[in-house]
Amino acid sequence: MTTKALEGIRVLDMTHVQSGPSATQLMAWLGADVVKLEAPSGDITRAQLRDIPDADSLYFTMLNSNKRSITLNTKTERGKQLLTELIRRSDVMVENFGPGAIDRMGFTWDRIREINPRIVYASIKGFGDGPYTDFKAYEVVAQAMGGSMATTGFEDGPPMATGAQIGDSGTGIHAVAAILAALLQRTRTGRGQRVNVAMQHAVLNLCRVKLRDQQRLTHGPLAEYPNEDFGDEVPRSGNASGGGQPGSAVKCAPGGPNDYVYVIVQPTGWKPITRLIGRPELADDAEWATPQARLPRLAKMFQLIEEWTSSLPKWEVLERLNAQSIPCGPILSTKEIIEDASLAANGMVVEVEHPERGSYVTVGSPLKLSDSPVDITASPLLGEHNEEIYIGELGLGDEELRLLKSGGVI
Repeated sequence: MTTKALEGIRVLDMTHVQSGPSATQLMAWLGADVVKLEAPSGDITRAQLRDIPDADSLYFTMLNSNKRSITLNTKTERGKQLLTELIRRSDVMVENFGPGAIDRMGFTWDRIREINPRIVYASIKGFGDGPYTDFKAYEVVAQAMGGSMATTGFEDGPPMATGAQIGDSGTGIHAVAAILAALLQRTRTGRGQRVNVAMQHAVLNLCRVKLRDQQRLTHGPLAEYPNEDFGDEVPRSGNASGGGQPGSAVKCAPGGPNDYVYVIVQPTGWKPITRLIGRPELADDAEWATPQARLPRLAKMFQLIEEWTSSLPKWEVLERLNAQSIPCGPILSTKEIIEDASLAANGMVVEVEHPERGSYVTVGSPLKLSDSPVDITASPLLGEHNEEIYIGELGLGDEELRLLKSGGVI
């Protein structure tokens, strides 16, 4: 049997909703033993956006695969004792409650490292220290305050949220990087450490190119942006790439909501593009021949390309552009993605059997390790592993477990 990368690492998962569960799910995929600790009522997302009555929602199942689940009321005295023992036996503890919630349970960082000096204790919050510390954070709040919304959308429209969950799952990925670094450092120091990751900070890290452009603005307009007017803030620029190579989404036939291809025009790609669109004379025209000459004409350039693409299906446009080594990609709808055979073959669209839901589709692991393959398993039922962990690992008796349940401790 293949040994997994994080085999032997125990993660006490006290997270809920998305930012925390996305982080601990990644660690579970890498082989960590992730024990999801839930209140007896369960993670709130088990019942949110339910599509099948009395079954765990897809919101929950798609963020909690490969984990074990136990229930515990940490407000009770016996619950605190059991939590102490779980901390003692764990390598990593992760939580994403509101600021100070774990401290109020009686488990400050000083207390936690007293229980287990080797533990890596990670917290995901909305914001760092400062005026926003106690603000409540959600996905789009983090996007709003991290620089994403101000720079997403079209110039003449309102700020827009992105469909990608960069505030929640994006922060979870940052948290995993920090946790793994702390575990590696522990091999040298023998000590665990405190890890803090804020959603606003993670979004800002993903928006760093916009901070680049904010500073470039002090030297004049951003020529690679299609905008005509510039103030003292980076503007929204629609589907422009905003990078060194201009790009845009162009319409394709038959004109449906996702009948578009995103095209990047590199310097070497201009000549073959002019041939494809039936305007070969533009390849040597002084007003079009160089990237610098085309910058003031980006809107017109993509209009010319779209006049060609609008009569062709996006898959044909893709084939013709790729034949000329022109970077491009069709806008894939969620339906197209879930039915994409190549994504299934790469383990990115995975069908999983669940004891209550039956079969459902989830997103697989994007982390491909040659010596640590990932097998996606179903998310656990609420408290599914109470007996396995409390009796089999912590040594409680059958009668005590029954009393804990009847007393509302588990």
